[in-house]
Amino acid sequence: MIKSFTKKRINLADLGHLRKVLRHAGVHTVCESARCPNIGECFCKGTATFLIAGTVCTRHCRFCAIDAGNPQPLDPHEPGRVAGTVRRLNLKYAIITSVTRDDIDDGGARHFALTVAAVRAGVPDARVEVLVPDFAGKRASAAAVFDCAPDVFAHNLETVPRLYARVRPGADYRRSLSLLAAAKDYGLITKSGIMLGLGERESEVLSVMDDLRSAGCDMLTLGQYLSPSKTNLPVTEYVPLERFEEYYRTAISKGFRHCASAPYVRSSYSAESAVLLI
Repeated sequence: MIKSFTKKRINLADLGHLRKVLRHAGVHTVCESARCPNIGECFCKGTATFLIAGTVCTRHCRFCAIDAGNPQPLDPHEPGRVAGTVRRLNLKYAIITSVTRDDIDDGGARHFALTVAAVRAGVPDARVEVLVPDFAGKRASAAAVFDCAPDVFAHNLETVPRLYARVRPGADYRRSLSLLAAAKDYGLITKSGIMLGLGERESEVLSVMDDLRSAGCDMLTLGQYLSPSKTNLPVTEYVPLERFEEYYRTAISKGFRHCASAPYVRSSYSAESAVLLI
């Protein structure tokens, strides 16, 4: 299982090509904005996770490299540009995420729905995964995304409850669990992920697994937290491979339909192949 997530050689020509396509289309990726360590490998395979609703977040999560502040208004042409890029790249699996937009009444939910609809209209055979913020707990906002029927509905817990105040101020652990439970009640395939190495205890990770299973969560990702800059939280621990393996076995035993657990695993890494396994 760990072997499936080892780093691969990067073809700089392929990397440059995808960057050029993205810049020409005027679309953003969380791969770049969040400084993902897998960006070279994914870009060289022609895959990316699209970042919509701008590149400035209204929250100040201390693990994240995305800029925080006051975002610009939503761009009504962005859904079409994302759909056009999916078509140009001939993607069969499109992943769409966003910054948190607490400045908008619906948290950007309608923008998600419009983007999913545009992708499906432009590339009818593409599957779509959404990785959403918590929409400040507004059920009507969540329902707008449920109604567009994504193939996978993802929302990351990110860490254990004890560390929320330090790691993701402004978020609420129970609110996030409730969002995942509502998506499952709607009949969607659900997915969540947490970062390891922020000071969590093993017993807390196992408790999060139990909470996710109680919420009906189908898929789980666990990866090593890597501080993206000196202004972000430092790494507390580099988790040994053996513990990642043990977490994987435990997750499967608890009933997750799929678990990816290794240092470089991120929520969207190899997401298409994961869905094919469930």
